[in-house]
Formats: sequence, structure tokens, C-alpha cells
Amino acid sequence: MGILTDDMKRLVDEQKLAFHATVCPDGSPNLSPKGSTRVWDDDHLFFADICGSLIEVNVVDPFVRKGYRFKGPAMIHGPESAVFAEGVERMRADGSKLTGRVQVIVMIEVQDAAPLVSPAYDDGVTTESDMLETQRARFARLHDRHVRR
Repeated sequence: MGILTDDMKRLVDEQKLAFHATVCPDGSPNLSPKGSTRVWDDDHLFFADICGSLIEVNVVDPFVRKGYRFKGPAMIHGPESAVFAEGVERMRADGSKLTGRVQVIVMIEVQDAAPLVSPAYDDGVTTESDMLETQRARFARLHDRHVRR
């Protein structure tokens, strides 16, 4: 059995948008949202078009404000590789319209996976149902505001 649990894989597949942290050559942090984040297998995640050797990825369900943090080494696969071809095909099968613009596929070997939980749960009283209702109302207000624009 791999390091990625069924719930971790579900969240990555469901949300797709993950925040990837790397370090620039000058040592400054680089945080990049990647909507191409996918599960490869029980031990690997992948995404398109970024460079880096070590990486941390956060995927969070915004409605319950819980998710997972994944860390491990990343390996870059260019257009000539089988991993690139399969990664692009997996994205295409999942409905991505950006597959023609992919420059590389980055495979992350997940060596550490841990839950992320919002501090909003720290009171010991807030439940996932409470958070879901609060966030559902918040997102409905945000949606209404965008519709009126």
C-alpha cells in the first residue's frame, strides 16, 4: 500500500487546484497554483509545466477547510518521454483544455503526506458540518456578487 490514502487521492482528483511551493535560484519562495495536479498512483502526484527538485503541494477542500500537504522530490519529464505522453493523456481524459500548451510533466514522489486543518477547528466545538454550512453561505454570497457584476 502506498503513502497516498483513498481520501487523499479523492481530494486531489476532486479539487485539482493545488498550491505548489518551490524555491527560486535566488533562494526566494515561489508559490504557484496548479490546476493540472493529478494522482499518478499510490505514491506519486504529477502536474504540468514547472521546474524544481524538492516541492511541497497543498490541496484543500475550501468548503470544509481541510486537506493534505504532500512533500517529496520532483522529476521533470519532457515531451520525448513516456511519462509526458501519459500525463498529457490523463489530463486530456480528465477534460483539460490546456494539454496543447504543456511543456513538461513534473512527477512528485510523495515521501511525506500530512493533513491540513484550518485553525477554525481549534475551538474544539466546530464540526465539519458547521464549517460546510458556513462556507456554503460564504461562497453563495461571493457567487451572487460575481453574477451581479
